[in-house]
Amino acid sequence: MPTYPQEPDRAAPDPVGPVSEDAGRPPRGDLPQPGPPRPGAADGEPGPDAAGPAPAEDEYTTAIRELEDRWRRALADLDNLRKRHARELERERAVERSRTAAAFLPVLDNLELALTHAGADPGAIVEGIRAVRDQAVNVLELLGYPRHAETGVPFDPARHEVVGIVQDPDAAPGTVIEVLRPGYGDGERQLRPAAVTVAKRE
Repeated sequence: MPTYPQEPDRAAPDPVGPVSEDAGRPPRGDLPQPGPPRPGAADGEPGPDAAGPAPAEDEYTTAIRELEDRWRRALADLDNLRKRHARELERERAVERSRTAAAFLPVLDNLELALTHAGADPGAIVEGIRAVRDQAVNVLELLGYPRHAETGVPFDPARHEVVGIVQDPDAAPGTVIEVLRPGYGDGERQLRPAAVTVAKRE
């Protein structure tokens, strides 16, 4: 009899057995579980662990405070310096006034002496007053204010003040003919110019 190949029994079970759908998946206990959301994460704000600019802002704030403190100290030092300079300047002015007044005390003494002897010899008072005048002029010269009462010199607008113009054929035009009021001092230290009359220019 001829033999035919036998077909496998379709109803025979698979020796390996059916594969479960969960096969190959790790146990649920091994998967990382999602934790609660961090505050601010939903709003896009950095959390407490995020690095921010706080240290730099603290450095800038400290530097600004130091600069403000230095600025206030500098203003205080400047104000103290100004007050000290004002006190020293006032002290120097007081000393200068005292020195000038003391220089004129002998002038007053000689005036009183001349008035005391005026009754005994009326003619001597003129000489006494002239001597006192010369003494006062000398005091002013020592203080840096020499007297100017020269005539016949060319007119100098820095030293002379014209109070009149006269016709004088013997004088060169523009020269000082008469000094009506002497001047004292020179340049920046001039107390006043001399009041003079000047020869007329042709």
